[in-house]
Amino acid sequence: MKKSSKIFIAGHKGMVGSAIWRALIEKGYTNLIGKSSSELDLRNQSAVNSFLKSENIEVIIDAAARVGGILANNTYPYQFLMDNMLIQNNLINGAYEAGIEKFIFLGSSCIYPKLAEQPLKEDALLTGALEPTNEWYAIAKISGVKACEAIRKQYGLDYVSLMPTNLYGTHDNFDLKTSHVLPAMLRKFHEAKEQGNIPVELWGTGTPMREFLFVDDLAEAVVFALEHKLAAHLYNVGSGSDLTIKALAEKIQQIVGHTGNIVWNSNMPDGTPRKWMDVSKLKKEGWEASTSLEAGLQITYAWFLENKESFKEVKIK
Repeated sequence: MKKSSKIFIAGHKGMVGSAIWRALIEKGYTNLIGKSSSELDLRNQSAVNSFLKSENIEVIIDAAARVGGILANNTYPYQFLMDNMLIQNNLINGAYEAGIEKFIFLGSSCIYPKLAEQPLKEDALLTGALEPTNEWYAIAKISGVKACEAIRKQYGLDYVSLMPTNLYGTHDNFDLKTSHVLPAMLRKFHEAKEQGNIPVELWGTGTPMREFLFVDDLAEAVVFALEHKLAAHLYNVGSGSDLTIKALAEKIQQIVGHTGNIVWNSNMPDGTPRKWMDVSKLKKEGWEASTSLEAGLQITYAWFLENKESFKEVKIK
């Protein structure tokens, strides 16, 4: 891959997209393209086609998606299904129509069945029922994986799908209504500390196990996929280890410095019992994560403190 190759990063302002942008700049790539949603509506196929052809894009990295936690997925199932399908399918088909030979599609570990054998292997896809609390998002992402596989199989193009585990890091979404579990916890513990270390209520029992990956590590995996022609169409991207939600809460509580009680609301859903990714396939290709959970949390909390005054509520229409 030439350092001057014209690379379009869809979703370049989000947590994942901005991390990829930083990683590529650090690696010496000089021709990166990003468009805000107001400049280019990725749900509009004709607009996407026109943009890709007029800009002579050579590579697409798809980090654009409507994302959120259990509450957001349950409240807005249609938007999570349809918006994500429109965004990714327009980009994939637009790339094919424009003759773009390199496409990196980013999905999520939620594509795998709720009760799949742990750790989750790539070949577990479509072998069982999905977790109901995020099946809308999962179905959309599965369609993107299969579209990339189909183009790769039928036309021989280098379209690859990377499935990251739960991500966190700088530029994350800390809105308590729409964020994922880790940033929501971090904000809750911080605000409870600010209010005199009052108790923090968390959803579920704390027993489910989750794996977390620092977003800069995912960005490095994307660069690796960009610079290598991988043998398969689908790869898991994770840290290789997991922990209980209770253990995560205790780590975050310690880093934030909150000294109050943690109250578990067992009337609220836990979600999937365990999501632990088998990352051996990508490791055999030559890549593995390098940031520990503790180090990543420290960096994330420092960024949160620097930017907390600018956070706004995210409203989904």
